[in-house]
Amino acid sequence: MKDISIEVTEVSKHFKSTLALDEVSFGVKRASILGLLGPNGAGKTTMIRILTTLIKPDKGHVNIDGYDVVKDGGKIRKIIGLAGQYAAVDDYLTGKENLKLVGGLYHLSSKEAEARAVELLKRFDLQDAASRTVKTYSGGMRRRLDLAASLVNRPNILLLDEPTTGLDPRSRINLWQSIKNLVKTGTTVLLTTQYLEEADNLCDDLVVLGDGKTIAKGTPDELKASVGGDLVEFTLSDIKRMDETLNLFKSNLSLTPKCDAETGQISVALELNKSLGDVVRALDERQILVTGFTMRRPSLDEVFLSLTSISELNTKEGK
Repeated sequence: MKDISIEVTEVSKHFKSTLALDEVSFGVKRASILGLLGPNGAGKTTMIRILTTLIKPDKGHVNIDGYDVVKDGGKIRKIIGLAGQYAAVDDYLTGKENLKLVGGLYHLSSKEAEARAVELLKRFDLQDAASRTVKTYSGGMRRRLDLAASLVNRPNILLLDEPTTGLDPRSRINLWQSIKNLVKTGTTVLLTTQYLEEADNLCDDLVVLGDGKTIAKGTPDELKASVGGDLVEFTLSDIKRMDETLNLFKSNLSLTPKCDAETGQISVALELNKSLGDVVRALDERQILVTGFTMRRPSLDEVFLSLTSISELNTKEGK
């Protein structure tokens, strides 16, 4: 399909007796960002290694811009860029020397490599540090240089494996903006991340893996909607009425609240046929006084915990 840059179809991968990926399928739309989420051991890095042609799938197919990862590895390596979890730059070279070195690996002439290095250093606001050795760079500067290095060959597709690991909040936000700017110019991005806020901020679509399987796919809003409606949160004025309030939600509203017995805080996800008005009326009829009454959408963290908890339960039960 012309609007799909990466197409993964029923991919499986074993490592001896371990099934790392189990018939995983998804597509990445051109000039968009797809986030690959999942707990440690879910199969994210294995998928990245397949996409970068480092390992072959045991089953299934992967197409990147029309090329097959098994048959056309050489062609794929020319059109992709990769930035891993740790900055792959040489501490004892300058920023410019690092980029010129990468340019040489892609068979650019000395003049072309020089021009590309200058261009990328300026794009990532590193021109003032171009002549400094990388060992003097901050963590954020190193990550920006690593991202710049992954773009030397002008890739159509960029694969980012936890690109902001270890960065402070300001550096992380700056790198987010750099990634967004790349997408605006037509680059397709697939990233793995442990930061759910990052996925929510950056990604157009999400794929959640659990124990090597695809357990959810969709936009951030679609995944939030999949685990229930809006969340209503409040704190009881009289904590002694906690049991009464919990029973009220369960018996009268068929809702399952979560509570903090020490603080008196209660949180409940509204089902599709329930509204905030139903909650307020039920509390009012029992004259249960509350404070700090709020309603909000579920966070992506809550969605992730819900989806992965269900996946772990199903795995234990052998489903």
